Amino acid sequence: MWADLPTLILVGAFVVASAVIFVSGLNMTGLADRLADRTGLGEALIGGVLLGAATSLGGIIVSVTAALDGHPSLAFSNSVGGIAAQTLFLAVADMFYRRINLEHAAADLGNVFQGIVLMVLLTLPFLAMSSPEFTIWAVHPISFVIPLVYAGGLVAQKTVRDHPMWEPVATRDTKEDEPEEEDEGGRAQSTGRMFVTFGGLMLLMGVAGYVIAKTASQLADRTGLSDSLVGALATALVTSMPELVTTVAAVRRGALQLAVGGIIGGNTFDTLFLMASDMSYRDGSLYHAVGAADFYWIATALVMTGVLIGGLILRQRQGPGRIGAESLLLLGIYAAAVAVQFMGGP
Repeated sequence: MWADLPTLILVGAFVVASAVIFVSGLNMTGLADRLADRTGLGEALIGGVLLGAATSLGGIIVSVTAALDGHPSLAFSNSVGGIAAQTLFLAVADMFYRRINLEHAAADLGNVFQGIVLMVLLTLPFLAMSSPEFTIWAVHPISFVIPLVYAGGLVAQKTVRDHPMWEPVATRDTKEDEPEEEDEGGRAQSTGRMFVTFGGLMLLMGVAGYVIAKTASQLADRTGLSDSLVGALATALVTSMPELVTTVAAVRRGALQLAVGGIIGGNTFDTLFLMASDMSYRDGSLYHAVGAADFYWIATALVMTGVLIGGLILRQRQGPGRIGAESLLLLGIYAAAVAVQFMGGP
């Protein structure tokens, strides 16, 4: 079906699906912020789990569909390229928080811990690549380890939140996660209805993600661009747009832990794309079917995550209207990575 469509129709479908993801992501932010207050789970945990998973749904549909269609590089690079792009979005959000640099104001131990879990998860594909090409039901054993590490990280993060062994030093610029009073219109909407609305938006994003996967693979074939390039710099950026929208919207609402937690949690959730893609790719180990260009983006994501965690711990205190040094580093690292990719690097 998709192969028979004219290129103009494919481009149009890609753009419409992208718009659906954009609008759905925008509407999720306010719901997530209110659910964090209603449930008492806090912005960091709701941002990392509920908002992070929801905004990643379009991306996981892209990766699974690409793997099923026999495009391992597109599936792999969509996942890891999205992690790098979403980390960059925190630098963009930093520009919208004019009072102080974001990493200082959004100090939260749960986000720091989740970032460390993310770095561990990003190293697992390297272990898979460097190990023998052994599979169980055409799935590499590392793919079974990824969800276990993810789940263990969530349990540990809740422990860190409930019983912290250290806390960030409070300054006049620290923005605490405190429940906000809802207006009468917000209180009239039940928690259950909020979850149903949130689920409906997730469904829309899932359908849009499927359309993006199908159109992107066809456009890659017709333009002659590599699946790795299309995955890391086209589908990854498009399916990551909800994270940009929700992060900036959360910062403008003053929900800083929700913003940072949504990015780090979404990135952690995105590593599950690799497990799902490996299970969907039926010709053996996904990690041995992709090339150096795909693993290059994991290395980029690792470096950017390390810089982000360093910024959250260092908590540089720039004046109003100035972004932190870690945000400048994130912008520079991502720009250099894109330049290398376009120059025919890894």
